[in-house]
Amino acid sequence: MKYMLLIYTAPGSATEPQCTIEEWEQFGKDMKDAGVWVSGDALADLTSRTTVRVSGGERTVTDGPFAETREILGGYEVIDVPDLDVALDWAARCPGARDGGSVEVRPLAEYEN
Repeated sequence: MKYMLLIYTAPGSATEPQCTIEEWEQFGKDMKDAGVWVSGDALADLTSRTTVRVSGGERTVTDGPFAETREILGGYEVIDVPDLDVALDWAARCPGARDGGSVEVRPLAEYEN
């Protein structure tokens, strides 16, 4: 079963993240070595965000951040593991789950072709 790990950070947190680049690299290596990693990436700076909405057939495009949120989506990983418990174990190992961050675990929908 494939799961997406959505990695969130808390903006303006009083506690700066304590994880290092090396910890992120090790987490990626561990997922690859275990054979569970499918894909993943960090997202570019929040100010590069563009949102598209369509209403009444008209497209509206909005650039940059415009909503106050408690958390910012910073990246994602897609893993292929036997069940939710294993996905939760990987989410708990993610450096982004520490220091006020969180990892949302979502199963990917499976459709027959």
